Amino acid sequence: MPVFLEDHDPDIDLRPGTTKSGIVAYLYRNPEWGYSPQDVREVLDVPRGTATTTLKRLFDDGYVGKTDDGYYHALDERDDIDRYVANLDQVHRMFGHHRDDDATPEQPETRIGADRTDEELDEELAELEADSDGLNE
Repeated sequence: MPVFLEDHDPDIDLRPGTTKSGIVAYLYRNPEWGYSPQDVREVLDVPRGTATTTLKRLFDDGYVGKTDDGYYHALDERDDIDRYVANLDQVHRMFGHHRDDDATPEQPETRIGADRTDEELDEELAELEADSDGLNE
């Protein structure tokens, strides 16, 4: 998969859509909280072993912090990961609604031209094309 070099950070080994990325994004969207593996499992609906193993690896790799009593959290000093999560959020705002289960398709009566027949739309298009051709001459 190609990467956009201007935004590419080789020190961040995260890929959108993976459990690892999802956990990091969740922790960094909620930096004031610490989460147990059970909390992460429930919120993100991942298997117990996956949550525990992934959190441990993220901690070992320096992506997240961990309290002495086992709560994982975002790290204040990881501005690079904050930017990664902000980029994920921006992409979701731009394109994510197309994948949301609760997104409703645009209703026919709200579409531009929904109140006109195909013949009327074809006539209007022909007029616009004729006007456009007249400007190009």
